[in-house]
Amino acid sequence: MAQFIDRRLNGKNKSTVNRQRFIRRNKEQIKQSVAEAVKKRSITNTESGEDVTIPNQDIHEPTFHQGTGGIKERVHPGNDQFSTGDKIDRPPSGGAGGGSGDGDASNDGEGSDDFIFQISKDEYLDILFEDLALPNLKKNQVNKITEWKTHRSGYQTAGIPSNIAIVRSLQQSLARRTAMTAAKRKQLKALEGLLDDVQLTEPAQPLEETRIKAEIAELREKIARVPFIDTFDLRYKNYERKPIPSSQAVMFCLMDVSGSMDQATKDIAKRFYVLLYLFLTRTYENVEVIFIRHHTQAKEVDEHEFFYSQETGGTIVSSALKLMNDIIKDRFPTNEWNIYAAQASDGDNWADDSPRCREILVKQLLPACQYYSYIEITKRAHQTLWKEYEAIAEEFDNFAMKNIQSVDDIFPIFRELFQKQAQS
Repeated sequence: MAQFIDRRLNGKNKSTVNRQRFIRRNKEQIKQSVAEAVKKRSITNTESGEDVTIPNQDIHEPTFHQGTGGIKERVHPGNDQFSTGDKIDRPPSGGAGGGSGDGDASNDGEGSDDFIFQISKDEYLDILFEDLALPNLKKNQVNKITEWKTHRSGYQTAGIPSNIAIVRSLQQSLARRTAMTAAKRKQLKALEGLLDDVQLTEPAQPLEETRIKAEIAELREKIARVPFIDTFDLRYKNYERKPIPSSQAVMFCLMDVSGSMDQATKDIAKRFYVLLYLFLTRTYENVEVIFIRHHTQAKEVDEHEFFYSQETGGTIVSSALKLMNDIIKDRFPTNEWNIYAAQASDGDNWADDSPRCREILVKQLLPACQYYSYIEITKRAHQTLWKEYEAIAEEFDNFAMKNIQSVDDIFPIFRELFQKQAQS
């Protein structure tokens, strides 16, 4: 069998080029697997990649092998059925074992499983959010906090021992020794040539020869006294601090936890929140998450209580909006933070509270938010809260609302909310 050896130089990640080529060739299957994985992923599971399964027939590669033909002889141990010259028929389709199953068995007794491909966290997120973008991103470019990062910046003649640049110091030493001894070495070479001439002359000149040898010895001592390395030669790595713009965002998660919100509805909301969180981490270095749950009263809680605490009673949505506004004023100034909010509800709310929600959003929250998304998780007819929010969506481009009826709607709805806008 012919063997091909690729001896091209590559970096530490020797398979990077082949890996990216493989992802491009099988992008459709990988995107489909990633979309399915979203339904099973936890909101806190953001540090790992994903196992992608690709059917074996989709990854066949061309192979080089010896062609058929010629006369071949084989020895079959234990043969008691055939004689020399007999032709052996191929085994029937369905495998050599003659099984009665519905699948296609392998002729050599070995099966071929689907190919499972592990993609990294960054590859997973790149594929997941490939054609999505955050709305109103231009405003975010202004809201940045300057951080400082240390960078290498040449060399300096003073510093601490741990920052000594050994190679650069030896180069300086070699240059200094070459400069300081160049004239002496030239003179030494001339004296050595003169000594050879004196030793070959007749009659002998012992006094002149002795004088020349003394001068040569003196020059060699002077060259030897030049230090191999001096403090003057030492060079130290120089570091300087440069300003690095670092954007940060806060994500508000608001959810109704009244008696009408069952656990299945909360699970749908949770999957929507994990998508939004992952998406924000692709744009901002620092993302802080604030969980606000509400029934007739609103409260800031941790993630576990947000998703799994059980409550009873009615619903007053405005209590959560008021609490969010108070938190923004107290901890997240709009000139330093990019503010995003996602509200999940089944649509239940006191009828006289829905106009109050609209007023708070229009006058206080939407001017401070980059984007506010509302998802209503219900199969029933929409109520007053939906109607009030519809009027807001027509007026503000940083407010969006969608209806989710089942788990299968989560990712398509998310893509609709954050689809890249065509460049005008």
